[in-house]
Amino acid sequence: MTAGKVCVIGSFMMDLVAEAPRRPQPGETLRGTAFRCTPGGKGYNQAIAAARAGAQTALLGSLGDDDFARSFQATFAAEGIDASGVRLAADQGTGVGLPVVEPGGQNSIIIIPRANLTWTLDQVQANASAIEAADVVLAQFEVPLECVTEAARIANDAGTLVVVNPAPFAPVPKQLFAHSDLMVLNETELRDLCQAADGSLAALYALAAGAACEKCLDLVVTLGPRGALIAWKDGSLTEVPARKADAVDTVGAGDVFCGNLGTALARGESLISAVELANAAASISVTRPGGGCSAPTLDETLALLAE
Repeated sequence: MTAGKVCVIGSFMMDLVAEAPRRPQPGETLRGTAFRCTPGGKGYNQAIAAARAGAQTALLGSLGDDDFARSFQATFAAEGIDASGVRLAADQGTGVGLPVVEPGGQNSIIIIPRANLTWTLDQVQANASAIEAADVVLAQFEVPLECVTEAARIANDAGTLVVVNPAPFAPVPKQLFAHSDLMVLNETELRDLCQAADGSLAALYALAAGAACEKCLDLVVTLGPRGALIAWKDGSLTEVPARKADAVDTVGAGDVFCGNLGTALARGESLISAVELANAAASISVTRPGGGCSAPTLDETLALLAE
């Protein structure tokens, strides 16, 4: 199978994960059941997932100059990631994530971006060759939006496919829509994009179709255990069912989905085939603790698809 090239416009968050029977109430102290500290962040997780899925993976972004950064650096070579575009910000600490994981794997997360927000337009432009050489660029919103937009512009001008995951959600600049080929969102992010209140699944489908038409952009909406929905820019919809899984931790599942999706597209697979692969990889990841470290290898994902 041909390996495509993926460049991740990335973020780094050292995840300080607490497992607990439920989220604490305001003013409450709740005894947890377990704790772990693992490298994470949407960009890092997506790069790990892409590399394990077989892509030649480059990662761009900013770490702090601290012990957390050295933990990240120790993993790059082991995972086969080109991190020559990762800089150290001497005046900021590495980003931190504080996930709370409940029984059944559901999670909520607070992030403190720190060094991730020090990335600048000059640094994006200094890494233009890595962006232009990729088949697919993956980007999220844990780094400055002007940097994401500039990276998307460079990629678009070079004919590189641009996949944007607008998480954590912020209003999407018009220029970023113009430079993007595909957007991957969860249900909450889609409603935020459309400025819509919570509603039925049918209403969500209508939102997805309308947003794809309005923005002239294909969308993939991840639906957790219900699978994923492709909203084509002509307004048509394609459902891709999920694989059943006994979830223990959903931290990073969306990132594993994005990394595998980008890798499949970089290999030249169709969007439907790429979403099927990404669904399968995410269903494996939720059966394991951790973010990027829960990502399966391509062989593991293909074996599940063959069942």
